[in-house]
Amino acid sequence: MAIVRSAATKVKIKEFFFTAAAGTTIDVAPAVRDTMLLFGVDEAGPWPGGTPSAELKAGSVLITGTVNCDEQLVSVTITVSFRTPGTEPEVLTKSRCWPLPPAPAKSTDNEDVTGLVKRLVRLAVVELMRKLTGENPVPWGILRGVRPTKLVHRYLDQGLTYRQVTAKLVQDYAVQPAKADLITGIAIHQRPVISNPENRRRMKNVSVYVGIPYCPSRCLYCSFPAFVLPEQRDRLEAFLQAIIRDINSAIDIVQKFKLSVESIYIGGGTPTSLAAADLAGLLELIKHGFQGINTSEFIVEAGRPDSLNDEKIDVLRQYGVNRVSINPQTMQDKTLKQIGRQHTVQDIIDIFAKIRQAGIPVINMDVIAGLPGESAADLADTMHQIARLNPENITLHTLALKRGSKLMDSVYAGALSRHNLPNEKTTQAMLAIAADYIAQIGMHPYYLYRQKHMTGNLENIGYAKPATDCLYNIQIMEERQTIIGIGPAAGTKAVSSGPWRLQSSYNAKDVPAYIKNLDIYLHTRNTLLSRLYGDCKED
Repeated sequence: MAIVRSAATKVKIKEFFFTAAAGTTIDVAPAVRDTMLLFGVDEAGPWPGGTPSAELKAGSVLITGTVNCDEQLVSVTITVSFRTPGTEPEVLTKSRCWPLPPAPAKSTDNEDVTGLVKRLVRLAVVELMRKLTGENPVPWGILRGVRPTKLVHRYLDQGLTYRQVTAKLVQDYAVQPAKADLITGIAIHQRPVISNPENRRRMKNVSVYVGIPYCPSRCLYCSFPAFVLPEQRDRLEAFLQAIIRDINSAIDIVQKFKLSVESIYIGGGTPTSLAAADLAGLLELIKHGFQGINTSEFIVEAGRPDSLNDEKIDVLRQYGVNRVSINPQTMQDKTLKQIGRQHTVQDIIDIFAKIRQAGIPVINMDVIAGLPGESAADLADTMHQIARLNPENITLHTLALKRGSKLMDSVYAGALSRHNLPNEKTTQAMLAIAADYIAQIGMHPYYLYRQKHMTGNLENIGYAKPATDCLYNIQIMEERQTIIGIGPAAGTKAVSSGPWRLQSSYNAKDVPAYIKNLDIYLHTRNTLLSRLYGDCKED
């Protein structure tokens, strides 16, 4: 299924066939398929045989891939055969070659031979499709994954300059120059935060994530494992008892290996959905168990203003929370209702003022471009209102169709059109408008990530005023610091250096499964961290 809608093209392509040339031993069909989906073209299936020039229909293309490898060089040739109505068949060909490092070493891009071949195939397909269609719907080129800045950090670790990095992104990954500049600038800004692999003491600096999987209601676009409160008290009590065990087990590990917690992040869900007394009990345990002289951030997601009141705000203040997220996503009442929110724009404004009055120094606000029924003018009004509130951080998201969300359910049911989503050009205009407002209030981009099925193949960017970057957001995205995960759906990421290596363990998303199997999750996490820090000696 092609999620990304294609704009008007010079050659309108309805479907494609793929065949690998005889002797090609690496399966490159998935690489071709994924790349064609970026152009909004579905695979028709394997080519049924015969002569393409005689049988190829208008609106269809046949892609042929040839791969040759020897001990020193890999070469890829992609051929696209097509015909337009009333014309003779035409053929476009693109070849790419790349030197291979001596086995078993990997390339400077950390690729083995198979990965290198697939990248070259994707690159050739993108270049041919751009030429064939006259369109460029892939601003990020063939870069894959959630964290494109990780590749930039790898290049910077190798000593490449800003210009060398951006040139590689454009030439080797077909990234548009503006996007290459964006992520390279962000990565260079992050360098002082990223742990130095030659300093083992910094490897004992960690962050802690605590997941509270409850919300006042479920939003249309949300795929997070959240449950709607109020929950039956006995079920909620079982969760609270389990997560307290989880927290205490993590505290034991931190104390045993003398780890230094830099950031504490309580997310979900919406943690402030809990009653004030339950929230206070968890914050007290977390504060006294993890907070130390090097803890610079104590963050709580309070994304829904309908989850807060004066008592809960006082709890946040009392336990030293110094960063709060209020996530309106939009400042349009009509859209809040459509996406399933149970509050108004005025509620957002009122809660923001109360958090300011409580003296919590840093407030983040999330905005989503591309929400159902919204126009560029709606987004401009949202940004105007948020700029007047003047938060320290803004996280600008592009709407993504997430598996498990009500919005994705509409895709599967063939009913996406009823949500009246803005098209790619409108969403791009929204992002440009938002970026202008953000620049006017003196913010800079400090972290970035991407997701599957994002409108227009775009990105999410975190912006901050000077000296207010959220260090946890940088560390969780760049994966250069160990994150200890607590609670349902939480992941623990154990990071070792020289070279950078990541090992992970994850808890169940489902709360009953998390409670039932908690002993297993605790044992797995503690074993993972003990293996890492049992060998980590101070210099």
